[in-house]
Amino acid sequence: MAEVFADGGPLAKEVDGFEARLGQRAMAAAVARTFEDGGTLITEAGTGTGKTLAYLVPAVLAGRRVLISTGTRTLQDQIFYKDLPALSHAMDREIRAAYMKGRTNYLCLHRFDHLKDAEGALPDEERRWLHTIDEWAAETNTGDRAEIADLPDDFTLWSDMTANGDQCLGRECPRYADCFVTRMRERAAESDVVIVNHHLLCADAAVRHGAFGEVIPECDLLVIDEAHQLEDVVTQYFGVALTAHRLEELDRDAGQALAALPPADGFFAAQARHAVDEVVRTGRHLFDAARMLIRERTDNGDRMTLTPMMAERLLEHGLAFQSAAEQAETMLRDLEELPEDLASIGARLSQARADITVLLAADDAKFVHFIESRGRSVSLRAAPIDVAELVRDTVIGSRRATVLTSATLTVAGSFEYMLGRLGSLGAETLQLASEFDFKKQAVLFLPADMPDPRSPEFNRAAAWQVSEILDRTQGRAFVLFTSYAAMRDVHAVVSTRCPWPILMQGTAPRTALLRDFRATPHAVLFATASFWQGVDVAGDTLSCVIIDRLPFASPGDPLVKARIDAIDQRGGNAFQDYQIPLATLTLLQGLGRLIRTRTDRGVLAILDPRLTKMAYGRRFLKSFPPAPITSDLDKITDFFKG
Repeated sequence: MAEVFADGGPLAKEVDGFEARLGQRAMAAAVARTFEDGGTLITEAGTGTGKTLAYLVPAVLAGRRVLISTGTRTLQDQIFYKDLPALSHAMDREIRAAYMKGRTNYLCLHRFDHLKDAEGALPDEERRWLHTIDEWAAETNTGDRAEIADLPDDFTLWSDMTANGDQCLGRECPRYADCFVTRMRERAAESDVVIVNHHLLCADAAVRHGAFGEVIPECDLLVIDEAHQLEDVVTQYFGVALTAHRLEELDRDAGQALAALPPADGFFAAQARHAVDEVVRTGRHLFDAARMLIRERTDNGDRMTLTPMMAERLLEHGLAFQSAAEQAETMLRDLEELPEDLASIGARLSQARADITVLLAADDAKFVHFIESRGRSVSLRAAPIDVAELVRDTVIGSRRATVLTSATLTVAGSFEYMLGRLGSLGAETLQLASEFDFKKQAVLFLPADMPDPRSPEFNRAAAWQVSEILDRTQGRAFVLFTSYAAMRDVHAVVSTRCPWPILMQGTAPRTALLRDFRATPHAVLFATASFWQGVDVAGDTLSCVIIDRLPFASPGDPLVKARIDAIDQRGGNAFQDYQIPLATLTLLQGLGRLIRTRTDRGVLAILDPRLTKMAYGRRFLKSFPPAPITSDLDKITDFFKG
């Protein structure tokens, strides 16, 4: 491996722009030792380290299959389409790699067959797309929807052509041998490197107890890149939820399966249809009761903690739903030679009954229970409060070696927070500083005399500061907010004063906004949480990142509150041990959008006065890149002149 990274080695000779980096070599050596000796390595590799090659080279040389999980599709694409082909060419060796996505990215041939049978009931536009997809299905080797040119992101009929974990019939499916997910798994089983994202990694881990459902082949070496995102994804996939969408899918799939029964089973089909209708009816009553609880709340958030007393008010409706689901499931079992589609419906009814028990057990200390309201849709959810054990025992499990890496894993130079959150207290740690020269490449602007960020005057003052900064940077900025309300308030003022073209989240899809930002000279993008990470705009196009407030997670959010309470009950200090570290890592991700290469230059601006006025502000500042700090707007002008 050292030869690969040597000054005159294959990477230096074959990869354009490659230059030896001490941090990259140190990380590669640590990854190689971990693969060889076993155990867990957590390494923070600052921007510019070249961490992707630092784990890919040891992975290629490991001699056994390596699973790589990323937080974003962008990094998956980079590894599969760019980094591994370049590495294969440089090392003059074949690298067998597989790119795996979640099930709903792939056409389900069995469900597609059913949809074609009902083609006559579709609108003209959907029927045209059906014919296009039918022609593509006969030629594609992967079944991946990304291959279909111009297929809209919001093409609703696609969900009827795919099978999620509940809908998949597994080995009992009549199209199992032709299944694109089956083929994907077979390719992965023959590969040296398997590339997934955290969502698939966690979804796969969550279903491995079943007879079928796992997609990722066994890999005893695991690399988790963008590991700072892992806790949130694990929380999502190991929680329980009953949603209106889940109920509608069950209703639709049951209707299609019953309609496919032969005429001789018509009486049974009618009875079963009535039983499923009762499940849907009682489920809707349960949602109506949850909606009534939401209406009684005093705050305006989209989540409300479900207390044991509130759960008691839902219990009657929950029991009615369970009873209806049990009756429908029993009825399905009474049919001789039950088709697999209906057997799957029975299994889903059984799972729904079990989930209601968890969702209404609001006194279970391992979960936080809450009602979520999105528009007119209401759902019941339960999420694990502490996922450290799940990460350690289920996601990582008994693998021989695991490497977790990201550019943001430490707080004030310490791994303590992340080690605790990911259940890796015994792991080896390695911190590698950024290869960029922040003292020359960046300036950190902290304005003086800003009002308290919780006061009504703050947004007006922020709008003035943003306008002044943009005058000096000539646009070319991300302006990032912790809430939509603040974004809209500031935008309303800045848009009347700023001569530069302004884009705002919510006016177009995320991909379109990024495309337009890159293509529009001097553009400014106003955005919230989804643009704080996983966005890469190199060069002068992005020369400034402005952040309005320190991104503290709302203590009113049920999950955040439950985690705060759990830490306080253990005798810890939730503000110091959880809220500050979480906000620090989020803030560093936002700041990390700016300096992406050795030639990038720009201004980092944080408008929140708590950084300089509160004692805990020093903890944030200790984690920041070593850029010079100023509160003088003219220094921004001087910086760009220099």
